[in-house]
Amino acid sequence: MGDTENATPCPDRPDSTLQAALEGASAPPPPEPPDCPHCAQPQDRYRTLYDGHWVLLEPRILVPAHTVPPRRRWVFTSDGAAMNLWDAEPLPGTRCRIAHRMVCPYLPREDPWPWTTALRQENERRAQRLFNLPDGWALPDAG
Repeated sequence: MGDTENATPCPDRPDSTLQAALEGASAPPPPEPPDCPHCAQPQDRYRTLYDGHWVLLEPRILVPAHTVPPRRRWVFTSDGAAMNLWDAEPLPGTRCRIAHRMVCPYLPREDPWPWTTALRQENERRAQRLFNLPDGWALPDAG
């Protein structure tokens, strides 16, 4: 008889491109380097559950999930894809990763949590070292 499945996007189910953008899954795919386009710092890049979308996660940062605001908790599926927990309450002892955009010094602040503010400040110091070399700085003569 025909397909009875309605394929029209619903207002409560945005398409995967919009959902990926809302979650910050906007990293350049491989083979591009996994560097933040705003602060140029290298990040950990993971594919997401949204086809063709990647997310930059802050390297070496694994935190107790209950200390991260809802919709900012990233965990990994059994096949290694990054998944945002959204509003799901994490199980006790769950640790998660955070998207770099949450602590990038050159993007608007998303959440004024004290530890994210401290991490943002550290990232700003790192970025300054990349771009603001001292006056008169030059490579030594290796002759």
